[in-house]
Amino acid sequence: MKHILPLAAAAAALTLAACNNEPEVIDTRPRDPYAAELANAAPVELPPAMKASVSFRCKDNSLLYVDFFQGDKLANLRTEKGGTPVALRAEEAGQPLTGEGYSLTGDEENITVTMPEKGELTCHV
Repeated sequence: MKHILPLAAAAAALTLAACNNEPEVIDTRPRDPYAAELANAAPVELPPAMKASVSFRCKDNSLLYVDFFQGDKLANLRTEKGGTPVALRAEEAGQPLTGEGYSLTGDEENITVTMPEKGELTCHV
């Protein structure tokens, strides 16, 4: 019994001596394969917020529905309520909004719109 206690202490010392004193670090986060591309990507511009959604009555008694956006460089034009919108854009604020054969000038009160099937119309709220 006298020899067992020193042998057990020696065995415990050997197992502790075999340990590395540095902590083991385990990284469970997966590496992002696109991290470098994202870091070098150009900044993204968010779409503008909607400023107003207006219904217009035109001189030929038709209705137009226009969604105006902040910045005055984008509007969506619909010829029917709930219809497919036509996106109209301008390079600078104040210039006519154009797209797919359509042209629109004006504001939330009065517009002048040119459409492929009807020509030029003046419309108001």
